[in-house]
Amino acid sequence: MTDLHVRKMNFAFADYDVPFLWNEENPAFSSMANAVSFLAIGFEKMIVKMILQTKPLITDPEVAEEADAFMRQEGQHSAAHRQHVKGLIKRYPGLQETLDAVIADFDRLTRETSLHYRLAYTADLEATFTPVFKLMLDNESTLFRPGDDRVASLFIWHFVEEVEHRSSALIIFNSVVGSDLYRMRVAPSIFRHVLNVIRIACEGFNKHVPLQDRQIDALSMFASYRRNQKLRRLLPMLQAQDYGPMPRAFDHLPRGEQLTALAGIVRSQLPRHNPAHEKLPALADVWFRRYEDGYDVSHWYTAGAVAN
Repeated sequence: MTDLHVRKMNFAFADYDVPFLWNEENPAFSSMANAVSFLAIGFEKMIVKMILQTKPLITDPEVAEEADAFMRQEGQHSAAHRQHVKGLIKRYPGLQETLDAVIADFDRLTRETSLHYRLAYTADLEATFTPVFKLMLDNESTLFRPGDDRVASLFIWHFVEEVEHRSSALIIFNSVVGSDLYRMRVAPSIFRHVLNVIRIACEGFNKHVPLQDRQIDALSMFASYRRNQKLRRLLPMLQAQDYGPMPRAFDHLPRGEQLTALAGIVRSQLPRHNPAHEKLPALADVWFRRYEDGYDVSHWYTAGAVAN
């Protein structure tokens, strides 16, 4: 029997304006997280279609149950991120164009690639989430706490549930495809696609969100872009367009923790990787315990203050 729980959440994004710069102390992380919301909508739409196609191929009842719970969790994530992005689009209508482009890119992937490829895509990307999200959740005091409580609570919920179903995509992939060699072989193209979708979102931010609201060049998360922009600024004939400062979201985090996350990402792509053995963020246990106790996790930082 699966250990996953499907939790329907409401983060009240319609109640008042959703700021693009939701963590004013870290504009780069604000922009990065916003890009994740756009990515999540397209990716999780692809996952739902993929699981529906995969179900007839699954012969193990326990894997079938895992796949159903995984799909339902991802469906809830997509619905919540749609509300977040809807709030951003209300403030910056041009971002509808960006969302359409992100969804279209995943729709194209669904049309043009095999089911095996999309199962590998999901397994490879999901395998990276535990080390990456552990880095973020272990540093919630600077990445999430200073920000808009609705947006912070959305990402904390999403990330702890990604930790909860950290093994699901690989379980499904192994049941239907079962080839580490194939998963490793297609990994480079998978991560190129992920970065391309993130780039589509960030280009949309630069285009449709005024600099005074985003406070950074949204593309600054790409190292190659930062290098090219610096070179263009040194060579005026290259006519660089200045979209703003180029800080990085994790510059203030301990270097050792960043390297540990990077090592985890590499490990996640190796043969016989088992996400169940990964070190987990302490915040995940706290979140699940509070949820079971009836705490309003949709207002992670403010519910206790309101209750008091």
